[in-house]
Amino acid sequence: MNVYEIKTMEAAVKGNSYVGRGIVLGRSKDGKKAVSAYFIMGRSDNSRNRVFLEEGENVMIKPFDASKVEDPSLIIYYPMRKHEDKLIVTNGDQTDTIYEHLQKGKSFEEALDTRCFEPDGPNWTPRISGMFTFGQELTYKMSILKSADASGSACNRYYYNYSALAGLGHFIHTYVQDGNPLPTFCGEPERVEIPDDIDAFANEIWANLDEDNKISLYVRYVDLETGKAENRMINKNA
Repeated sequence: MNVYEIKTMEAAVKGNSYVGRGIVLGRSKDGKKAVSAYFIMGRSDNSRNRVFLEEGENVMIKPFDASKVEDPSLIIYYPMRKHEDKLIVTNGDQTDTIYEHLQKGKSFEEALDTRCFEPDGPNWTPRISGMFTFGQELTYKMSILKSADASGSACNRYYYNYSALAGLGHFIHTYVQDGNPLPTFCGEPERVEIPDDIDAFANEIWANLDEDNKISLYVRYVDLETGKAENRMINKNA
């Protein structure tokens, strides 16, 4: 096993019908851009009834058809929020928890220490989170909060800290594959290639996610010299 192997996103997701929700953070191959991507998938009508919307520098998930919403508590949230020199990306309302803790001068880890996995037994969907810090050195953190056992009796919290290396990203997702119950992601975030071109990266992810279960994708490239952001948003429910 090569611990330094770097996969393409095609290799990471193609042929897997259900990786759930996924976050990629990293740096473009030329070293000039901070790169983030977030996607959602869904099996139920409630999960599939969603779209991404931009609200300034933030991204919000909203129902595509409000009349069909069954339970908004775990499907409506900000997957991406900006706070000063930090960009937060998560798969749930812990985005707001991290944002509020940063406002109080507290840390990413302190925020997530107050949260646990989602209360959706028997799946106990993990909460996955990431955060860029822009400064003299670009760095990022990732986290997964997951059930300690099949009954959801306790929460295990895992934190990862990275220096942003050119051409390298880290990919974390909620599930290993489809199943009942859904098997939770295991191990460290996967090492993936980050190309220079935003369209190439967005297309690679979207084209290789399962056609039946993919819902939305958002990709952002931030120029490290100018701070200018370039975004791509794809909603299946257009």
